[in-house]
Amino acid sequence: MKQILVIRFSALGDIAMTVPVVYDLATQYPDLEITMLSREMARPLFERLPKNVHFVAADLKGRHKGLFGLNRLLRDIHFREFDYIADLHDVLRTQWLRFVCHLFRKKVAIIDKGRKGKKALTRQNDKVFVQQATSFERYAKVLEQLGLPTKPQFTKLDYSSFCGTQKTTGESWIGIAPFAKHEAKVYPLEKMEEVIKALSERENTTLFLFGGGEEEKRRIAELCAKYPNVQPSKSQQGLAGELALMSQLDVMLSMDSANMHLASLVGTPVVSVWGGTHPFAGFLGWNQKAEDCIQLDLPCRPCSVYGNKPCLRGDYACMNRITLEQIIEKLSPYLQ
Repeated sequence: MKQILVIRFSALGDIAMTVPVVYDLATQYPDLEITMLSREMARPLFERLPKNVHFVAADLKGRHKGLFGLNRLLRDIHFREFDYIADLHDVLRTQWLRFVCHLFRKKVAIIDKGRKGKKALTRQNDKVFVQQATSFERYAKVLEQLGLPTKPQFTKLDYSSFCGTQKTTGESWIGIAPFAKHEAKVYPLEKMEEVIKALSERENTTLFLFGGGEEEKRRIAELCAKYPNVQPSKSQQGLAGELALMSQLDVMLSMDSANMHLASLVGTPVVSVWGGTHPFAGFLGWNQKAEDCIQLDLPCRPCSVYGNKPCLRGDYACMNRITLEQIIEKLSPYLQ
């Protein structure tokens, strides 16, 4: 039986985007044993995939840290048993891993990140405003290079059997993920509070706020105390619990962040807010619709692929000029 090692270490949203491709690989090649190598945080994303998908966690801050740690990782996963290596990340760590695998004559394929096209899309002048290949397409292309072409057939992760809070008939549940790593990807929190206030006043409506860091948790606690029908999303069951909750939402309002991808994996419609980044860079969530993206037509957009560059104008107009009304209008078709 053939075996393939699929590698993607970060970030959570990018790892989430591997799920549809790994699912398609598993179902279309049922005799292929698939090992997903990533960080422990991502394990719940792969627990509901077909039985020929296995997950191995890399401890990149401990046992598998540094060059010696990576060599230990190779021994831990018994890399010589793999027939194929799919590098969906292409960073220094994975470059070393695949180099060693190549020495042992393993068949290796590497993601093409499309840097040239993304650079042309985000440069300050003479932008080439063209849709880039999506991450899903880029991941599938790696498998194709290994002689394992797939067709997109994934629909969603099934959490119908998960035990947790259940929505009652007639209720509307809205998820809001107001945070992101970089300022260019965050709708101003004072404006987001206006959105939360307006939605919390709807009858038979509950809002769930999603966030992970300590400062985000503090801000969420403040909002939950201030407005009725607003709750934190955090579950004692971790990421699996959050995915189960997302699967029951009527709609998720999210930035260009991991929660956009997580919600799409469980089949929940997502209204996404875009500032310095743009869906044309290829990072829109699985099966999400372009018409559900809230974004302004400004000549400076997009200014970066990942949102990690400061605003060229200095005022983040791409976010600040988005109105409460625009957001409510996009959410309304999904609410009872």
